Amino acid sequence: MYLAYSLLLTLGLLVLIPHFIFQAIAHGKYVAGLRQRLGSDLHWSSRPVIWLHCVSVGETQAARPLVKKLRAAFPDHALVVSTITTTGQNLARQVFAADAESIFYFPFDWAWTVRRALNTVKPDVVLIMETELWPNFLHECHSRRIPVALVNGRISRQSFRRYRLVRFFITRILADLSTAVMQSDADAQRITALGLDPMKLSTAGNLKFDVSSLAEGRQATDELRERFGLISNTEVFLAASTHAPEEKIVLDAFRQVRQTRALRLLIAPRRPERFNEVAKLLDESGLQWTRRTNPPRQTDLNCEVILLDTIGELPAVYPLAAIVFVGGSIVDRGGHNVLEPASTGACVITGYHTHNFDAIVQLLNEAEAIVQLLPMDNTKATQCLAHELETLLANPNRRKALGQHAKQIVENNRGTADRTLEIIKPLFTYNPEKYPQQASLLTTNPPGA
Repeated sequence: MYLAYSLLLTLGLLVLIPHFIFQAIAHGKYVAGLRQRLGSDLHWSSRPVIWLHCVSVGETQAARPLVKKLRAAFPDHALVVSTITTTGQNLARQVFAADAESIFYFPFDWAWTVRRALNTVKPDVVLIMETELWPNFLHECHSRRIPVALVNGRISRQSFRRYRLVRFFITRILADLSTAVMQSDADAQRITALGLDPMKLSTAGNLKFDVSSLAEGRQATDELRERFGLISNTEVFLAASTHAPEEKIVLDAFRQVRQTRALRLLIAPRRPERFNEVAKLLDESGLQWTRRTNPPRQTDLNCEVILLDTIGELPAVYPLAAIVFVGGSIVDRGGHNVLEPASTGACVITGYHTHNFDAIVQLLNEAEAIVQLLPMDNTKATQCLAHELETLLANPNRRKALGQHAKQIVENNRGTADRTLEIIKPLFTYNPEKYPQQASLLTTNPPGA
């Protein structure tokens, strides 16, 4: 089974080599950290090691409150963090600079690369964010009796449908987990339906509720406010984590609203490799605009559109916005994190496609704390978004109520990091080779049971 998986993985990489070469030349992707992806050039520590694996920006941001708790609870452990994407790597180096002893790229999931990485890092505990179920990595950890916890776990409806097609293999992969701490009851039901032992299962909530409580980025917020003159009576509309063609939809809607209302737009594409593509759209829009990374100019104070072409600054921008559209939701990308803008009291709009955040969006809808668009084509989406913007701008009391309700939902659901830490604590004393007397205890009373 694992041999067949490795052969398919190799075949897939061979087929995608032209794509990787193009992305490497055009955007510099996949080149960085190649030796680390092959299991070399990794960090070794003389202290017990916690290996935290994130995928990209979203998982890295979500891990921040848990990292704070881990550093306080286990000060004698070394924390190492791995990511897969370059954007996740850059953000991890920024936000975990004071907490992590090493930050590196996750190895390709071949048995030999995984073994090489584990032989160097020698983790005592592995924590995997959300849904990163790499078969060879989990299998090798299990064979070495390294406890592995899935934290902030989620299984979306679409992922669940795909996983069910290979349930026989997914069940085997899940058997290598020591515990799974899921975000919601729906996530818990899906992962048990895929074969996870219910004795290994816990539900703790979503760590993203706790991210908003981190009092960081205030200096960046003040700097952005002053540089771009975001202190007047003109309202700010932020389009966050957008995908193509959402930027065009947003720009067209913004132009309609600008005909009757004073409004400024901040636009933050999800992928950095698309910054230049969106800049071209702005050039063609006829709007006065600037880039965040441009040198400051006097015209920044009254430009109509600001392109946020940086990574990791969105949390600092949310407090500046009266209305936030969260992208990846008009196009079917499953949506992105609506909790960070909600936590600032901003009025949040999202599209219909939010299956990555089903439980959160449902909770906000039930509390009348979010505006969610219906599924529609791009032309209708432009008209609908423009209508919602005009309605909210004309009705500040409703806009304020939506923001206050959303902020209260976030406040009411904090504490996931504390609950997660309590569930995974037993893993930090379980190592059969060092503490054989505890092996039977964990078998009969697994973490999270």
